[in-house]
Amino acid sequence: MKLLAEGFAKGSEGYVKLLPEEAEDMWHVYNLAREGDHITATTFRKVQVDKGTGADSERLKLKLTLQVETIEFDAEAGVIRIKGRNLTESEHIKLGAYHSLELEQGRAFTLFKAVWDALDIERVRQATDVTLSADLAAVLITEGLANVCLVGGSTTLVRARVEANLPRKRGAALGFDKAWNRFLEHVFNAVVRHVDFSVVKCLVIAGPGFAKDQFKDYMDAEAVRREVRPLVENKDKVVLASASTAYKHSLKEVLSCPGIAARIKDTKAAREVAALQDFFDLLSTDSSRAFYGPGHVFAAAELGAIQVLLISDSLFRINHVEKRRKYADLVEGVREAGGEALIFSAMHISGEQLSQLSGIAAILRFPLPELEDMEIPADGLAA
Repeated sequence: MKLLAEGFAKGSEGYVKLLPEEAEDMWHVYNLAREGDHITATTFRKVQVDKGTGADSERLKLKLTLQVETIEFDAEAGVIRIKGRNLTESEHIKLGAYHSLELEQGRAFTLFKAVWDALDIERVRQATDVTLSADLAAVLITEGLANVCLVGGSTTLVRARVEANLPRKRGAALGFDKAWNRFLEHVFNAVVRHVDFSVVKCLVIAGPGFAKDQFKDYMDAEAVRREVRPLVENKDKVVLASASTAYKHSLKEVLSCPGIAARIKDTKAAREVAALQDFFDLLSTDSSRAFYGPGHVFAAAELGAIQVLLISDSLFRINHVEKRRKYADLVEGVREAGGEALIFSAMHISGEQLSQLSGIAAILRFPLPELEDMEIPADGLAA
């Protein structure tokens, strides 16, 4: 995401002008924009124009500012649809009339907020800092199924899914070899189409059994035969890893592999995966230092016990001002006390795991066994 202009301060009104450049940027925009904000962007409208020979319709480019009332995010298309009231004086659109805007890659927009909190500011910094992207591609493959995934700092997207019905019995005479080669060709084409080696640090081929090894051999040979230079020149970026399945959820196993973790060690995604694994390890070995759920986490925070806070960005994507403020204060409080606060993306594989634990968890500096046995209500904070 490119930052074109800014004028805001924490706790005050202000604006930011952004240019989304890739699919992951749209997720950041979706988390920044909320009901009541003002969004200014260009749009196209059909309007009736009188040219003297009768009314005719023309498609005009207009610049609108809407007060946001609803936001819809289409992750597959990478488009955000904004609906709200028009705040722009125009001869074509009435002031206060309901209209819609679409935000997409390559189209700049300006976002105005009455109040910018610390989480909004962090989101802008995170979205515009290119060093925070994981830039990892993965092919999860087994016989008859492959998923080509792109793992960013905040999102995990399945860019292609390849399925094939393979004969149960092997052998050329039974058609297995032909079907298998056709399947590998489709997966190869998906990799060529979706993996940009000028961006990705690593391409992981993972899955159960020997399918991953066979695909890597096929890919290496086919890249040379077809003269696919990006694949030939970046062979050192391709690594093999084990995974229990070829489905998206197995990415957590891939990201935890020491060899993979070393390649993406400086990224936000890698830190979150490691922290979540530390939490699960503590939960099974020293549960009085690992808590989840709003009630227990807020209670631990009041005692200054939180060493690492794990919290999903889905908890901030609410229009309840008081709830959002409490979560924002929690994040700031943990950091001010010398702890670490990690904001997980709900669209990332690690964020999906955290969401299953209510979206909030904490690793403590010291054990709190008395807290472990208490039932603490969430006080209206549960999502």
